[in-house]
Amino acid sequence: MRTVGSEQPAEQDLFSDYVGVSGLPVTARHAVNEAMTAHWCDAMGDGNPSYTNEEFALSSLHGGIVAPPAMLDVWDRGGLVFPRHSASPRTKVMERLFADGFDSIVAVNAELEFSRYLRRGELVSNVEVLDDVSSLKRTARGPGYFVTTRHRYTNQLGEHVGDLMFRMLIFRPEAREEPEPAEAEGVPDPDPSLRPLPAINDDNRFFWEGAERRELRVQRCGRCSRLLTPPGPRCPACGSFEMSWTVASGRGRLYSFAVPEHPKVAGFSYPLTVGLVELEEGSRIVADLVGLDPHDDVHIGMPLELCWLEGAPLPLPQFRAPAPVRAAETVRLDDLSAGDVLPLCSLPITTTLVVAGAIATRDYTPVHHDRAVAEREGSKDVFLNINTSVGLVERVVSDWAGPEAVFRSIRLRLGAPGYPGDLLTFSGRVAALDSETGTATISLTAKDSLGDHAVATVELLLPRAPGAPTRPRAPGAPKAPTAPTAPTVPGGPGSPGGRRS
Repeated sequence: MRTVGSEQPAEQDLFSDYVGVSGLPVTARHAVNEAMTAHWCDAMGDGNPSYTNEEFALSSLHGGIVAPPAMLDVWDRGGLVFPRHSASPRTKVMERLFADGFDSIVAVNAELEFSRYLRRGELVSNVEVLDDVSSLKRTARGPGYFVTTRHRYTNQLGEHVGDLMFRMLIFRPEAREEPEPAEAEGVPDPDPSLRPLPAINDDNRFFWEGAERRELRVQRCGRCSRLLTPPGPRCPACGSFEMSWTVASGRGRLYSFAVPEHPKVAGFSYPLTVGLVELEEGSRIVADLVGLDPHDDVHIGMPLELCWLEGAPLPLPQFRAPAPVRAAETVRLDDLSAGDVLPLCSLPITTTLVVAGAIATRDYTPVHHDRAVAEREGSKDVFLNINTSVGLVERVVSDWAGPEAVFRSIRLRLGAPGYPGDLLTFSGRVAALDSETGTATISLTAKDSLGDHAVATVELLLPRAPGAPTRPRAPGAPKAPTAPTAPTVPGGPGSPGGRRS
């Protein structure tokens, strides 16, 4: 038989013995609990009170604390101690591919459907079915196979709680050709360390000292309190030489912008968008806009928030779309129209986010925390795992929709990797509304400097306006908003069905 490692098309039946086969039930080591939920919420920055605030949750349509739906496929993971179940059909395929040199993995798709939210004390199990193994594909990461599994999740009573379609690429890393220096194509090196040093004098020294502390300092007249940008030796309003400064909040709106094309200068990334930002204090400042497409994302009056360019001779103020703002009230279906645009928002990718997200989702794959391993497998750094990307999508949609929006599904396709130091900018719209079921379908894209990081479709149940039919309880919610009692967990981790091993 021709080996997979030969990079020739594999025989049709190479994996046919495994496709359609179900694995043994895999049961979580621990029941759904508040501590693990809190760690997940901390990592994602998700402040939905339905997950952590007992008082709010009891009065909500959930009737008590619930777990974030995006955690559905997290609870039953074995962690560091318990490896993947050896009888899993996917594991059998992986072992076979690993033996032929296809020893690297990256997730590419996750489709989660929720029958109802999980509650404290429930013990989650799942049964895996190997759905498909593709023929050999050439990918940007190297040759490999797309392996698709489907998982059905139940609790300890056998009640169906959700489903997952999961697709991964199992590939053999190959050396990537380094691109020719940008200068060869007439594009200067974007390394921010090449930016020119600012001219510092007694009039603006306070500004650069503030930048070293990551403070946006704005000059203020000591006599009439007028704010002055750029700084100068004298107030143009009252003529005073008594100058002081104040620290701006970093929030503002776009007053005007330009997209300079020529000449291109070393130290800057192109396309370059330069904005005139009106700070909420009333002063205006010129600064680069980052994480925003000048044609699709930038518009006069849009809200912005301060961030800092690191790696330049001195830290430089920049502006990006603001972080997601969590709605205190849940949006009503009747107040939406198909085509409505969600507020643009952004989240910085940090090493802390990458590692914390991997730990909170119990994903100990080294490429998400070990830079040396990530580089050996063809990445320039550690990168976001797919569960973190799903969690961030849930957080952004939940922040917009409000705490009692009920997720019915999250379908996500991964694209460009999310590396530390980059910025995720989220844009979305209401794709469809179903007044009969109370369902809103949201299309969401998260992009970074490399392109679309994730493209997602989210389905939500939303409340109706006053006078409309009474809002339904969330699936699985108690009939009265009383404190839920943890269900009895028969057998525990050693019960039939077993734990992941």
